Amino acid sequence: MADVPGPLAEFIVGEIRRARTASGQTQESFGKAAGFSASHVSSVENGTRALTMDFVRGADRALNTGGLYERLVVKFGAPSWFQPWLEAEQSADQLRTFQPNLIPGLLQTEDYAHAVVRLDTGLSEAEVEQAVATRMERQAILDRDDPPHLVAVLDEAALHRFADGCDKVLAAQLVHLLRMAERPRVSVHLIPASVGLHLGLSGPFVLARLPEGGWVGHMENQLGGAVVHRTEQVASLLARWESVRNEALPTRQSLDLIKEVVKPWI
Repeated sequence: MADVPGPLAEFIVGEIRRARTASGQTQESFGKAAGFSASHVSSVENGTRALTMDFVRGADRALNTGGLYERLVVKFGAPSWFQPWLEAEQSADQLRTFQPNLIPGLLQTEDYAHAVVRLDTGLSEAEVEQAVATRMERQAILDRDDPPHLVAVLDEAALHRFADGCDKVLAAQLVHLLRMAERPRVSVHLIPASVGLHLGLSGPFVLARLPEGGWVGHMENQLGGAVVHRTEQVASLLARWESVRNEALPTRQSLDLIKEVVKPWI
């Protein structure tokens, strides 16, 4: 597993060491619970061995934190431009996402997310792992007792677009998409290829309705993304949402189309 980057790793290691000591665990007893040798624990704590996400998760198990350290890595390792959207997404009671080319991040499998993130060759392996961990952690909102209502509209092209030789990853992703669509608060709709040109081809976007009733938008671009707060911009995104939603098939027909695509692989 890739390393946790830079100063963040130093902070997390310090917190793990303090918690281990406070709990009365030796490096050996901590290591047994975390799945690492005492010498491995020692070398991480003294800075001669890199902190990895595997070690972070092991520390969470050994210290019974409920995933605290992994959440800290995910939250504070995320790009600063993405933090406002993470906060909006976490508090939203409704989410509406449109994707013309890919499966939406909240509905991705870990293998699919790895494949997508690795397309950016400018990222180190540690940065890839960080980005994937952030994406997987974000999905926890759908497992809450009172999850937001997620409505996802995808262009049919997203069901077919993948790298050569990775058919099994895409097949598993589509099966996962079908399973997620069975949840009462997840709706998946497809814009079929027969529609041709439509407004959504200009690019992906997401809308979050906050508990107080206002909306916040997020638009992805080649350099990251932008959070949209201004009333007129949010209104424009809501209008675009209505446009793409109107082009999409009803739920049952959409799921039937996904099943038809995945049928040769299962």
